[in-house]
Order: sequence, then C-alpha cells, then structure tokens
Amino acid sequence: MSEQLSDTPREARRREFGVRLHELPLLIGLIVLWMMLWHEVSLLSALSGLIVAVFVMRLFYLPPVELAGRFNFWWALKYLAYFLWHLARASWGVAWLAVRPGPPPKTSIIAVKLATRSDFIMTMVGLTNSLIPGSLVAEIDRFESTLYLHVLNTPTQRELTKMRREVRTIERLLVHAVGSKQELQAMK
Repeated sequence: MSEQLSDTPREARRREFGVRLHELPLLIGLIVLWMMLWHEVSLLSALSGLIVAVFVMRLFYLPPVELAGRFNFWWALKYLAYFLWHLARASWGVAWLAVRPGPPPKTSIIAVKLATRSDFIMTMVGLTNSLIPGSLVAEIDRFESTLYLHVLNTPTQRELTKMRREVRTIERLLVHAVGSKQELQAMK
C-alpha cells in the first residue's frame, strides 16, 4: 500500500494504462455484442455501444482475471478431445435415462476439492462440467477451491468416486493446457 502512495504521477499513469489495456478485450466484446443486438454495424451503433460499454464496465466492475500467460497446444487438444468424447457419451447416457422404463435415477450433490486456487481454472472446470450432460455446478466455494456438483444417476459410491475423478481429470488437463508453472507443480 505504501508502495502505491510513493508512485510518481508518471508511474501511476503507466499502471492505470496497464489496467485499461487489460479491459480492452471486454470493451471491444461489449461493443460487438451491442452491435449484434441492434443488427447494425455503423458508426452510430459503435459509438452508442462504446458509451453503453463504458457505463456497464464502471457500474459492474470486475476484478481482472490473471492468466498464466502460457498455452500448451497439445494439452489443449487433449482437453478438447476429452470434453467432446464425454459430451457425446453423456448425451447418450442422459437420453437413455429419459426414455428407459423404471424409476427416476438417483441424484446427488457432491463436493470436489480442486488442487488449483486459480479463479480462471476453477471457472473453466465448472463450465466444462456444466456443459457435459448429467452434471451441473450448484455452487463454487472460491476460498476453499471447492465445486459442489449436482450429479445425475449416482446410485452407488462408485459413481460418485468416478465423477470426482472426472472433475479432477478436467482440472489436470486445463492446468496443463493454460495453467501457470506453480499450478503445474501443485498438480504433481
């Protein structure tokens, strides 16, 4: 805190510029979204989108997401293949549960403690699990790095253990694909 107070005006402007530079993709994305909503690409829609985007960004301030700055193409492909395979397999499984005769399947809420403390990785793991049919993130405990999932078709402890293992596999794949070096060490 005292370090920030002793900054010269030039250093303070440089830090402010760095923060604004990180917000640039969000600003551009909001402007494009605004133009898509109005089905019009024009100077007027871009300017009105800029005004609305700046207003929204100031009203609903989000802290910057810190990325590791690394990307491993091979692990990203492995993650994508894992996701697509489980997406197809789970879609068939849920479809069968919907049409099969018999009682409705048992469901559970499970807690899965993640190894990483990265908000980005935790969000990506949660989104991936929510996109795969049969599981849905009910809650995230950010401070404990714990995902609470609502899981379909869990009549025994074996299915619960399998689901926890799948969540940790997704986390491992994402950390290897986009995680920091410290997160990679924590996974080992």
